[in-house]
Amino acid sequence: RVLPARIVGADAATDVAVLKVTADGLTAAPWGDSDELDVGALVWAVGSPFGLQSTITFGIISAKHRGNLAGDVYQDFLQTDAAVNPGNSGGPLVDAQGRVIGINTAIVGDSYRGVSFAVPSSVAKVVYERLKATGRLARGWLGVQLDDVSEQTARRLGLPAATGAVVVMVVDDPHVPSPAKDSGLRIHDVVIAWNGKSVAKSADLIRMVAMTEIDSTAQVELIRQGQKLTVQVRVAERPL
Repeated sequence: RVLPARIVGADAATDVAVLKVTADGLTAAPWGDSDELDVGALVWAVGSPFGLQSTITFGIISAKHRGNLAGDVYQDFLQTDAAVNPGNSGGPLVDAQGRVIGINTAIVGDSYRGVSFAVPSSVAKVVYERLKATGRLARGWLGVQLDDVSEQTARRLGLPAATGAVVVMVVDDPHVPSPAKDSGLRIHDVVIAWNGKSVAKSADLIRMVAMTEIDSTAQVELIRQGQKLTVQVRVAERPL
């Protein structure tokens, strides 16, 4: 069937849009949890490559958390070896139970070369729910400048490993209230977990903060002068 659709909302940074159609006889595909998948898990890509409708291809999860492929820090892709070609974009990537664990979105080159990328359901579901509710995606904001923890930084700060996101600047502007400043975050603090999820590098923390509900309170685990601390941060909306 060909059905008219209304654009509910779109988010260019994650390349996800929500469309609404009015029709009967439709069955909603269930969401799966991409965070629960291990590398090597079996996946199937469904779409219309080169106009060949109802095509399904098969592969595995090759890698997770491939970011910044197109210069956008908010991107966080699943990498697979399922064949994806022009016409597959927007089609679902499903697990062995038929649950949607990604949205096929990109390849390397003009045609399939063994590498394809999908927006994970952990991102797509949050974007979908917020666009559906408000028509826009308000991103969370911490009010800091971050950097990755290098081996040199880890030694200087006495860290057990070069992992986490180090705070190099805290916003201090009376006209822009900073959640980080209000919660007592300091320069040289190394954030190692956000709401129970490990932070390996600064881009991880940026994405986690962005996807956190506005005005919610987040649990932040950090290392300060060799000591582990847990602080609470009330997440604000990222200023435009």
